[in-house]
Amino acid sequence: MSELISEGVQCKLLNSMDKVWDRPDSLIDVPLHYCPGCGHSVVHRVLMEVLEELELIENTIGIAPVGCSVLAYFYLDIDMQEAAHGRATAVATGIKRVMPNKTIFTYQGDGDLAAIGTAETIHTINRGENIVMIFINNGIYGMTGGQMAPTTLPGVRTSTSVDGRDVESQGHPLKIADMISILPGAYYVTRQAVTTAKAVRKLKKALKKAFIYQMNGEGGTSFIEVVSNCPSGWKMTPLESNEWLENDIFDFYELGDIKVPKKGIK
Repeated sequence: MSELISEGVQCKLLNSMDKVWDRPDSLIDVPLHYCPGCGHSVVHRVLMEVLEELELIENTIGIAPVGCSVLAYFYLDIDMQEAAHGRATAVATGIKRVMPNKTIFTYQGDGDLAAIGTAETIHTINRGENIVMIFINNGIYGMTGGQMAPTTLPGVRTSTSVDGRDVESQGHPLKIADMISILPGAYYVTRQAVTTAKAVRKLKKALKKAFIYQMNGEGGTSFIEVVSNCPSGWKMTPLESNEWLENDIFDFYELGDIKVPKKGIK
């Protein structure tokens, strides 16, 4: 009898609860290839929530190049175009100029955007192309075996820096968002994360601003850097990787807005 009462109470409580979140209709319901704990899946979800809320699903084209982000078109139910390694912003430039009324974004990792695609990144932003660039920075080459990336921190061990990154021989890590923020064509530049619920909300707000700026034809390029984790590449559990971000990585890659329009959205 007590079990029946307990079940009845549980059903009543469940029926009285308000539904506060559901999978975006534009996020395809298929298994993800990302490793457990990877931040890519969270960014995918937030991105599609924003596009749905702004009613941009039918008008958006995304460009995904090579790396862990390359299979984004399997999960995002919008028009997608693949690009050669590092060339996503060049492809985005062409599409936006041919179809200026379309909403265009690129989705790139640090091995793509900050290494082989450095030139395209710099020149696209320097021209002030009216697109949104989403940059996932996990400090390592996740797909190809955990090699050192341009964003790998000093002393961090990877498959190509087995004794830790030595800045004297391998150079300093690049703070891409800081670098491009000085370019006149950079309109909105911010660095966010997905380690906590609060961080995810801030990322969503930043993405929404970026797409609104593009919709309004304001300024130039919006650049959203997401400092994320790579549990597999870092040889950590998802929890350990998030703790490392909070305790060490964010001291170097400080979160927050780096460049905002004078008449920006609050």
